[in-house]
Amino acid sequence: MADDTAKPGRRRSSTRGDEPRGPRATFRQLLPYLFEQRSGAIWIVALSIAGALFSLSQPLLVGAVIDRVQHAQPLDWLLWGLVVFVVASALVNGYQHYLLQRLGEGVVLTSRRRLIGKILHLPISEFDRRRTGDLVSRVGSDTTLLRAVLTQGLVEAIGGALLFVGALIGMLVIDPLLFAVTFGVVAVALIVVVALSARIRPAVARSQEKVGDLAASVDRAISSIRTIRAAGAAEREQSEIEAEAEAAYRHGIRVARISALIVPISFIAMQVSFLAVLGIGGFRVATGSITVAQLVTFIIFLFMMIMPLGQAIGAISAVNQALGALGRIQEIAALPTESARDTELSPAGRIVPLAVVEALGAGADPGADPAPAIRFDDVAFTYRSAAPDRVDARELVRGGGRGARRDAEAMPAAIVETPVLHDVSFEVARGTRVALVGPSGAGKSTILSLIERFYDPDRGAVSLHGADLRTLDRRELRSQLGYVEQDAPVLAGTVRDNLRLGAPGASDAECERVLRAVNLGALLDRAAAQAGLASGLDAQVGERGIMLSGGEKQRLAIARALLTAPPILLLDESTASLDGVNERLMREALDSVATGRTLLVIAHRLSTVVDSDRIIVLDEGRVVGEGTHDELVETVPLYRELARHQLLVAES
Repeated sequence: MADDTAKPGRRRSSTRGDEPRGPRATFRQLLPYLFEQRSGAIWIVALSIAGALFSLSQPLLVGAVIDRVQHAQPLDWLLWGLVVFVVASALVNGYQHYLLQRLGEGVVLTSRRRLIGKILHLPISEFDRRRTGDLVSRVGSDTTLLRAVLTQGLVEAIGGALLFVGALIGMLVIDPLLFAVTFGVVAVALIVVVALSARIRPAVARSQEKVGDLAASVDRAISSIRTIRAAGAAEREQSEIEAEAEAAYRHGIRVARISALIVPISFIAMQVSFLAVLGIGGFRVATGSITVAQLVTFIIFLFMMIMPLGQAIGAISAVNQALGALGRIQEIAALPTESARDTELSPAGRIVPLAVVEALGAGADPGADPAPAIRFDDVAFTYRSAAPDRVDARELVRGGGRGARRDAEAMPAAIVETPVLHDVSFEVARGTRVALVGPSGAGKSTILSLIERFYDPDRGAVSLHGADLRTLDRRELRSQLGYVEQDAPVLAGTVRDNLRLGAPGASDAECERVLRAVNLGALLDRAAAQAGLASGLDAQVGERGIMLSGGEKQRLAIARALLTAPPILLLDESTASLDGVNERLMREALDSVATGRTLLVIAHRLSTVVDSDRIIVLDEGRVVGEGTHDELVETVPLYRELARHQLLVAES
């Protein structure tokens, strides 16, 4: 679609796109991820409660043992009971840790499945506004942070709360004065920790955005590595990516700085409470207010209280970090998918069944002319894509210090508007071959994108067999279309994987038939011979089809479309990378499958479309002529000029 986005656009401010700060998630939005793992969570809570009961029993047993030793009484079952409770507590905690890790992985898997399903069904316009690497980062990095909610104590905190409350009650019963001192220290520490943790959430969200920017820059560089090397731009790209990495580092340090304050506060609270208990408790033992056994029991309860307190502090920090990442996940989850928009955009909210559309195309009423296969009625369309002012911001940062850097990072996104089509109207009759020609940027590829419903027109209507495309289910619509893009994308995997993308049930014989029809039989034979494969269909094509030539990529893409045998074929520059011999063979292959099918072909080389039933000439998003080759040479100056440059007509 490169030829349709070449014209400059105008820019307007927008609240959409890649905003510096995404929506803030709430704890309530996190709960569904936990409830989906509720069976495992119930087991963990049960084990936490059992572990808490085993642990709370130990100080009481220790106090009883000390008291009996002081009074020279036999221990009887107390010592063995203490050993049993210690071992049982250790076993319960170990199994609980395993279940927690498993539950955390389950939450990550659920969130990734949901996010992947959402991303793969987003409207194409969303991919125009967002960077691929940032979306990848949300699936990988952001979802991983949700694991910390569980593995760092949120579910475990339920059992920890029981242990904490039990320890507090035990301490209160033993000595209210020591309890008051300890509780005062702990309460102050908790207040400070909660206040600091509230600052973690926005810091984590900003840090994850920078990680997304870094992933997007790396993805861009890797996908264009040959162009970058050939242009001698590797060092410049390296500098820009390193700048993104440094930005991610700075924001990560900001999160670490806030988190680091929590650790010493927790440590100080533990030390102060322990020293206070030792000092005041020792004095009270000396005065006879409490016994040595009671003081030891109180100290053990204190340590038991500190452990769930640490879990609670970790849970607060982990939840705030997870909510920062969840905000970015929810931003994507809240976007409507293509199917969700169908009913909204469909006139009167009505979806027309495919059978009705096919009947319209065949001329259901006796004596009535069949509806055109494709019809455009006064269609206008404008591309809209996000364009943050990062280049200008980078210049602003140089020499501007931290304040200038913050200002640059907070600069709002903008939307670039590129008008492409203006009141375009034409028809493609059923079973005919129609060509779209015109200079680059005329809107040819956009027309095919509108037929595929990658986008919907801003004004006017596009119809299939008389039915507005917005009234059709997208899946059913695309089952009627075979689309070969201009860049002929090839997916990593085998030749068979690429062919079966749209026809997963196709047999090997059918795959080989379409490959030989587009003159790729030699590729099959060569691949089988070189790799020792039983079938050339098992040959790997490499990342983005790097093992294939440009012409082979195009022919493979065309073979993929032919394998589905659709009634309408949309071909965007399908022979641009072919030599003369393969172009002739390709035209013969298309002729053989064109019978009974409708073909809409885009071509810059007019020699490939001069025998079309009709040729539509576009210029700057408008139809400037329609007719056969001979008619257009006589009536349309632009077409005549194109034909003259390609030596299809003599110089006048």
